[in-house]
Amino acid sequence: MPHVIVSPCIGVKDQACTEVCPVECIYDGGDQFLIHPDECIDCGACVPACPVSAIFPEEDVPGGEEDFIVKNRVYFGL
Repeated sequence: MPHVIVSPCIGVKDQACTEVCPVECIYDGGDQFLIHPDECIDCGACVPACPVSAIFPEEDVPGGEEDFIVKNRVYFGL
């Protein structure tokens, strides 16, 4: 399962996650960063790099944040 960036990233966009991603699958989505679900290799390198703890494996996205799974897929046309 790919990773998903949720609401704490909105307006922050620290870029630490983009610097550690080995496949460069994290994109600027305007108000926040988004992870391309088909490009993510599920390595988890981005998780500890995020200063606002906004990145989760898709299956572990916190309750109330599930809309961000859809937001990622829609943004990338999936």
